[in-house]
Amino acid sequence: MAREPRGKSRDRNRDERDSEFTDKLVHINRVAKVVKGGRRFGFAALVVVGDQKGRVGFGHGKAREVPEAIRKATDEAKKKMIRVPLREGRTLHHDVTGRHGAGSVLLRAAPPGTGIIAGGPMRAVFETVGMQDVVAKSLGSSNPYNMVRATFDALKKENSPRMVANRRGLKASEIAARRVGGDGTDQAGA
Repeated sequence: MAREPRGKSRDRNRDERDSEFTDKLVHINRVAKVVKGGRRFGFAALVVVGDQKGRVGFGHGKAREVPEAIRKATDEAKKKMIRVPLREGRTLHHDVTGRHGAGSVLLRAAPPGTGIIAGGPMRAVFETVGMQDVVAKSLGSSNPYNMVRATFDALKKENSPRMVANRRGLKASEIAARRVGGDGTDQAGA
């Protein structure tokens, strides 16, 4: 039985691990540097990567060629992933706002069947995280970098009933029971 060289099996394991992620190109920016012979072009890429099960990350890469910029951004996104708690694996647990620079976003939980109601950069984040029902509004800057960072700021603030219960020293079932009363009315406002 012939053995594979060490590097090949490691590459295959990495490919299997990477195949579980979906990536979306959010924005490409072309910049020009004026030099003696003319213009030199460079590219900056913004990419969002997720496993569609609650993990998501974003990355920014710069290079002379577009594919290289995308590869750098994808690698950075995989390194900086966060876990987002999802209710029933499809929406947020509660409404939340996020800010970054002049960018401000509002994310709201939605009932089943609503779909993703969000603008371009935010939609890419929700699709890669695996969210199916959410309503989002960008209130500030429409710059894709600020919108993505503000969305991540909001997602980092998201708490599940289990996280709240651990913080308060209660059981998750007690927190969930307080969300909806015994008669089916919401007691949060009372």
